[in-house]
Amino acid sequence: MAWRRLFLLFSLLLLALAGRDFYKILGVSKTASKKEIKKAYRKLAMKYHPDKNPDDDSASDKFKEIGEVYEILADDDKRKAYDRHGEEGVKNMQQGGGHDPFANFFGHFGFGQQEQEQREYKGSDVVVDLFVTLEELYLGNFVTIKRDRPTFEETSGTRQCNCRMEMKTHMTGPGSFQMTQHRVCDQCPNLRLVTVTEELDLEIEPGMLDGMTQRFSGKGEPHMEGEPGDLYFKVKTMRHSVFERKGDDLYTNLTISLQEALVGFEMTLKHLDGHGVPIKREKVTWPGAIIMKKGEGMPNFENRNKLGNLYITFDVKFPRGELSGEDKDKVMKILNQASTQKAYNGL
Repeated sequence: MAWRRLFLLFSLLLLALAGRDFYKILGVSKTASKKEIKKAYRKLAMKYHPDKNPDDDSASDKFKEIGEVYEILADDDKRKAYDRHGEEGVKNMQQGGGHDPFANFFGHFGFGQQEQEQREYKGSDVVVDLFVTLEELYLGNFVTIKRDRPTFEETSGTRQCNCRMEMKTHMTGPGSFQMTQHRVCDQCPNLRLVTVTEELDLEIEPGMLDGMTQRFSGKGEPHMEGEPGDLYFKVKTMRHSVFERKGDDLYTNLTISLQEALVGFEMTLKHLDGHGVPIKREKVTWPGAIIMKKGEGMPNFENRNKLGNLYITFDVKFPRGELSGEDKDKVMKILNQASTQKAYNGL
């Protein structure tokens, strides 16, 4: 009966430590390749991006969750920790633990190893905002960034490192043993902190959205006892003087004169890559009127052959001068419009 209770307790511990199913969240199998994981992340990031779901808090939470999951599954070390120990194992790794979450549990029942598993340390990750233009997000671009990065290099002398507690067994008499803990350290070369200047090549892919990141493994903060953290460049779109982006669609305002609003006009709007978007109006254009230009928006991040739309809102600039009585009569005769004065709540 004792072993059944032990098995039940072990099963409950497994469920407690398992946490979320990261593979299920991204909709991939546990054997998925990095490419498959990245593709699944991009698809979900587009679906739940806050720009596409401005009034949906649950979509915003989902966007954050898939970002956290992708960060772990795209990292070889973090993915191994998750596959072995679940979400709790990843948390231990990020906190500098790196130990087996079952070690203490089994240790109490006499199944623990004599030597405690050595911790794996890692430096902190660094997140840097990458400010990009709307033109770069439309066409794509390659940029080279110079960065001063702190790192450790070997110097003269040695130091204690990889310190851990080990259990040793001593015979105290016939059939009698005593276990004691001892601190054991290795001897490693001394280190000193220096700064190195390096160049990093980044690709700004067409259609990237705010919040998307590019990761450089081992380019984050250093750690004296382990590997350096990672460096992430986070996309942030700079304000554009003509266009505003929402998802894959572009928005702009166009000011025309009262004459153009009444009799029509024709013009060409310069797009982000320099090509002209023809705009022709033969009808009366009222203030606030909106027209759509299909396929003149941003490229889709997942499918660059798919483009969003361009929405143009018209503003009408009225003349400031005074009309003579004769001109007023002419305007009234041409428009032949009855009074439509009406008060209403427009908010």
